[in-house]
Amino acid sequence: MMRRCVSELARRRRLDNVVDTMKVGFQYLANVSSPTRATDSQRGSNAYATLCATDPDIVSRETSSSEMLVDSFGRFHNYLRISLTERCNLRCQYCMPAEGVELTPRSELLSHDEIIRIADLFVTSGVDKIRLTGGEPTIRKDIEDICLHLSGLKGLKTLAMTTNGIVLSKKLPKLKECGLNALNISLDTLVPAKFEFMTRRKGHSKVMESIDAAVELGYNPVKVNCVVMRGMNDDEICNFVELTRHKPINVRFIEFMPFDGNVWNVKKLVPYAEMLDKVRQSYTGVERLQDHPTDTAKNFRIDGHVGTISFITSMTEHFCAGCNRLRLLADGNFKVCLFGPSEVLQRYITSLSGIACLWMSSRRPLNYPDIQVSLREPIRAGVDDAGLKEIIGAAIKRKKAKHAGMFDIAKTANRPMIHIGG
Repeated sequence: MMRRCVSELARRRRLDNVVDTMKVGFQYLANVSSPTRATDSQRGSNAYATLCATDPDIVSRETSSSEMLVDSFGRFHNYLRISLTERCNLRCQYCMPAEGVELTPRSELLSHDEIIRIADLFVTSGVDKIRLTGGEPTIRKDIEDICLHLSGLKGLKTLAMTTNGIVLSKKLPKLKECGLNALNISLDTLVPAKFEFMTRRKGHSKVMESIDAAVELGYNPVKVNCVVMRGMNDDEICNFVELTRHKPINVRFIEFMPFDGNVWNVKKLVPYAEMLDKVRQSYTGVERLQDHPTDTAKNFRIDGHVGTISFITSMTEHFCAGCNRLRLLADGNFKVCLFGPSEVLQRYITSLSGIACLWMSSRRPLNYPDIQVSLREPIRAGVDDAGLKEIIGAAIKRKKAKHAGMFDIAKTANRPMIHIGG
């Protein structure tokens, strides 16, 4: 026991040293970026290039914007999911542990202006779809203003939101005016009593009102996300399919995925093939639609139904080959894979002429563990957009070809879903 304690103490001290050095690196990048440190911006860029010229792993600041979003497997990432808050007005069992989660202090969450700055950087680099998530994004007081600013970004085609629908019906008309043009509403049961059990809160009727309001406002399709769990709601699959009969609703059946605190068990998983078989036993004319290469869902239509159904098969048939998604968490951490154990996989520090520089693109194996690095920190240290693009681009380049299998994912430390963003 004593040996383990000493070893852990030593590890933490090494990690503290890494973080201290990273802060120096961020400050150095900020100093280089600052116009007050040079007679003009070109001089600052030249000084930066001169200092780091001996490191072959450094990504050039002159790299084209679109290249920033391409990983080492050629996947172009044009879809950014932004978590606006860790707070939620429900306590869904697959999303949050029963004891709750420790929330990040408000001062460590991204501000309105920081969100817009980062989003603009991604959009000018080629992202054309942004999805707002949480927690529950509609409980953020400045949600309308955020939507208004994001929808005004030149080049953005889709501004979407994933919401639990509890307060959505009242806010949706204004949100649509502010540019929100796509919508996913989470609903895992059509039985009010079961809803209260699964979410640990009341509110089933409010969610149904929000779905109807979205249809009336012309959202087409209104996507309804349903996480299917054996023994919980797998008996309602065909009831959900009925939602699509007369309304432009796309029900998306999602395989139960493991995250910290949701007590995932393979016995609770209902595979896509089993769900589809249930549908085909009850309905004729179930036809597979042509999916886009970057779709996360396998899409189907049913004869006589206005809407459609889809299956998201993260556990049994992953779709990593076409992945185009990136995630910005509410605290500013950048996640290139939903199931990645740390937000920015990196090797950290290169010391050059006595100055510590942080280079996420370094491929030299240093004896430090992977840690989480937030885009918030370099922003608040004064790093300019070019420096942020290097950090982002290097992180994307390190994205793996595919995530681990479901049993390995279940054993890997990850955040609760409410921290990551749905």
